[in-house]
Amino acid sequence: MNEELRLSKRITVSFFILILLFAGCGSNVKKTLTDTPTSGTVKIGVDDSYKLLAEAEIFTFQSFYKEARIDTICGPETDILNAFLKDSISMMIMNRTLTKEEEQNLNSKQIIPRTLKIAYDAVALIVNNENPDSNLFYDHIASIFQGKINNWKQINPGSKLDELIIVFDNFKSGIPRYFREKFLVSKLPPTCFAVHNNEEVIDFVEKHKNAIGCISVNWVSDKADTVTIRFLKKVKIAGISTPGTADPGTDFYQPYQAYIAKKIYPFIREVYCINRQTYVGLAYGLTSFIAGSQGQLIVLHSGLVPATMPVRVVEIKR
Repeated sequence: MNEELRLSKRITVSFFILILLFAGCGSNVKKTLTDTPTSGTVKIGVDDSYKLLAEAEIFTFQSFYKEARIDTICGPETDILNAFLKDSISMMIMNRTLTKEEEQNLNSKQIIPRTLKIAYDAVALIVNNENPDSNLFYDHIASIFQGKINNWKQINPGSKLDELIIVFDNFKSGIPRYFREKFLVSKLPPTCFAVHNNEEVIDFVEKHKNAIGCISVNWVSDKADTVTIRFLKKVKIAGISTPGTADPGTDFYQPYQAYIAKKIYPFIREVYCINRQTYVGLAYGLTSFIAGSQGQLIVLHSGLVPATMPVRVVEIKR
């Protein structure tokens, strides 16, 4: 009887050992299939403002690393953030950091998000080619978003335009949020409305003389890009004065890289890569590439200002 009991115990122990061995084999298979910093597949999200930048970065990265496949979804800030929090994407590119509540939400799932600043961006204001008022005082822009100005004649009494319209790419994008925070308003005035993306903003402003469009400078800053060249033929980029200046002889600044780098242009944003991978995977590799020398040169070429690479501003005197 004791021998039968010992045999039964041995069979039971052997059974559990087999289970552990099979489980171990399954884990090894899973590990061999996961992504590395330069290979495998990963899904990321990109704020629509940085679609052109992301396309250039990913194209170059995948040219170097042939075994890497990066699936990208582009959309408004809110949609990208929700996908990130729900683990539908491993990394996102956007112009704000996570809130404490969002970080705590991830921490509760044993996820420590890693945030890296990769660029400085600006919100460009665009106007119709036939609108003579292409230089705007900062204080006028503030009054528009605070609901105090809703007519072009309040900006220029001699204007032939009447009702003023502000158009965004999407109410869920980062640009409306940026201006709400910038001018301390809980909601935007009735003069504001949204289309679906940055391209539609440009098309709308081209067709409506009374409109001011708000887009990321990334869409109109790469003078060598065919998309940018086509857009710049449709609209004008407005010059903006610095806060508190209302003198007719004041200087107006467009969102050129030098004015972004020197923080003279008033509507500047920071761009981040935020990664939720709990291991050093492909999302980590892409982030490192964008923050490295080659990736930062692409940032520079796209019209934004690199955040991890020194930028030398040369002033040419005439």
